[in-house]
Amino acid sequence: MRPTTSNEIRQAFLDFFSEVHHEVVPSAPLPQRDNPTLLFTNAGMNQFVDVFLGKEKRPYSRATTAQKGMRVQGKHNELENVGPSARHHTFFEMLGNFSFGDYFKSEAIDYAWTFLTGVMQLEPERLFATVYLDDDEAFELWTRYLPAERILRFGREDNYWVMGDVGPCGPCSEIHYYSGAMDQITAEGVNNEDYPEYLEIWNLVFMQFDGQPDGSVIPLPRPSVDTGLGMERLVRVIQGKDNNYDTDLFSPALDRTQALLGDSDEQRAENLVGYRVIADHGRAATFLIADGVLPGNTGAGYVLRMIIRRAARFGRKIGFHEPFLGEIAEVF
Repeated sequence: MRPTTSNEIRQAFLDFFSEVHHEVVPSAPLPQRDNPTLLFTNAGMNQFVDVFLGKEKRPYSRATTAQKGMRVQGKHNELENVGPSARHHTFFEMLGNFSFGDYFKSEAIDYAWTFLTGVMQLEPERLFATVYLDDDEAFELWTRYLPAERILRFGREDNYWVMGDVGPCGPCSEIHYYSGAMDQITAEGVNNEDYPEYLEIWNLVFMQFDGQPDGSVIPLPRPSVDTGLGMERLVRVIQGKDNNYDTDLFSPALDRTQALLGDSDEQRAENLVGYRVIADHGRAATFLIADGVLPGNTGAGYVLRMIIRRAARFGRKIGFHEPFLGEIAEVF
């Protein structure tokens, strides 16, 4: 039976990769205390950086995680999109599988396809793949599953992944899902914001290089794999919603907000942006505090204070006049 709830989907992912000999590794905490280039964990691979670089050895060469993440800084800053957007968040979960010099492109693509079309039972005809411009190997590997017209090539902005200014990086292959009417499907919709029915759900990063401070790259000791499957987006697809907030990851917080305000369904719809900000930021603040971050004037504490204040401001705009975020935290 296909997993349908968010908890079932998360567990199905970890179980699938455990069955193909991946170590299930706990999520790293959100604050990055030992990395001066990042305030927060923003990808599943952060906790494995030294493994990719060959500086650290683990008792396993394959791993899988359900990683907590925050994207409120640098190129990953999603803050101002939260609320108006149906798919952007500050706090998020990234499901990932990793190979440390074990398997590479072929197996990564095989695993992703098997999980999506087998375990998750997504319709193959709704899936597209993208590859880096000159990655002929990945293109050919995808032809085992998709017709050539549904395998698209994009440049560095879309199909080359970097963790930060320095560190592991490499070309990537993304998997996109189309949710619209099948007689309207077209490759033009992929990576095109004018086509909201197309959603990138999984990024397979082929980690081959180590980015240097001067912008150059050097080959990693062993080519590796780092993938990120967006939990919120996958749940949205499986639950058949047109936005992330109507899934069971957020709807309890939206319902609690409505109950606290005593709003009608019409009032909730009119104040949708405020509802979404409260749900997203309330979740982010809850997980940050659980990981030991406290509101402050600098660093991670400043970000926490900022999202609490933004949630409170939107709360005031939609009718709250007393503290309410503690009630939202209880939901999460």
